[in-house]
Amino acid sequence: MTESDKSRESGTEDKSRGSGTEDKSRGSGTADKSCHSFAEKLLDWHAHHGRHALPWQRPASELNLRTDREAATVRDPYRVWLSEIMLQQTQVAAVIPYFLRFVERFPTLDSLAAAQLPDVLGHWAGLGYYSRARNLHAAAQTLSKTGFPRSPEELATLPGIGRSTAAAIAAQAFGTRAAILDGNVRRVLARRMGMRVWPGEKHAEPQLWALAEQLLPNGRAATRMPDYTQAMMDLGALLCTRSHPNCAQCPVKTGCIAHAESL
Repeated sequence: MTESDKSRESGTEDKSRGSGTEDKSRGSGTADKSCHSFAEKLLDWHAHHGRHALPWQRPASELNLRTDREAATVRDPYRVWLSEIMLQQTQVAAVIPYFLRFVERFPTLDSLAAAQLPDVLGHWAGLGYYSRARNLHAAAQTLSKTGFPRSPEELATLPGIGRSTAAAIAAQAFGTRAAILDGNVRRVLARRMGMRVWPGEKHAEPQLWALAEQLLPNGRAATRMPDYTQAMMDLGALLCTRSHPNCAQCPVKTGCIAHAESL
């Protein structure tokens, strides 16, 4: 697993939920009548309780980058990409001031691509994991010539971007129907499945990815992929936390094996 897909909010995954190596998940975690209902419940909760004021969430229309109707719901690819790279192994609260300082100095993709690497590293100072900044700068030089690809598969070919990061960028910036699997989402899905092993275990990935994709919204809800993607991350960060999950307030506790069996 690359650095790009490691836990973002918690730094490291929670190992307290099981230390065995045998996969003992006891269900698919889809006891809701449909995956569509899961997405709708999650989106409704996010509309009232999710995070909506993060600086990289401003829609493209508000930033005067696009004027078409879709721009009111999708976000600026440059800011989304930058935030996703910064959020690798770093908490949201810590990222915000660095993000704001960075976009003040490098407000556009072209300005970042044209910058000298020492200048980029200087504005990254304090965030750590400097390979992220080097990869960011290298990718910017490519993207300034080609533009942002819309598919997760193409995004994942860029330096510093793994499968989950690529999906998060595509979903939030272009509304692509793609599943993510960052640290918070791993924890949510592992509990939903009643998985008894640490969700960071390599052999657990296929099941977690399968459930993440199965739960993606359909129909009209699928037009809200930026919100759904943020909602999945917020659920793990705000309710389904490592040490003290707030199951009473969880909008999708129906169908969660960990909740049903008090795991």
